[in-house]
Parts: sequence; structure tokens; C-alpha cells
Amino acid sequence: MVCPRRRFEQTATSISTLGRGELKKRIKGFRGRFKLDFTDQYLETASVDRLRHILLAALITGRSRH
Repeated sequence: MVCPRRRFEQTATSISTLGRGELKKRIKGFRGRFKLDFTDQYLETASVDRLRHILLAALITGRSRH
């Protein structure tokens, strides 16, 4: 089993390599304990760093435990 700190580092590293298109796809397809609801316009105009932050935050706080 991967420890939580190592898992966080792996997730953050993985997200840091994603471009806008993949980030948008993952944010729109996020399946967790809550729904992410961003407009296409917002996702197109937000910085790539902002999109990475949104996805990382969603993954570390809202991932289903199944």
C-alpha cells in the first residue's frame, strides 16, 4: 500500500505534466464525492496552473473510496 504522502507526490507529479486539453477532460469527467461544475468558457480561460490546482484539490479531497 502506498503511504498518503507518497500518493500525494505521485498524483501531483502526474498532474504537473498534463496540458490544458487533458486537464479539462479530467475535470469534466471527475467522479468523486462531489461534482465539479465548471463552464467550458472558464476552463478555456483559466490558467493551466489554475486547472492543475483544481484537479489536484478535487483528487485529494473528493475521490470516492471504492
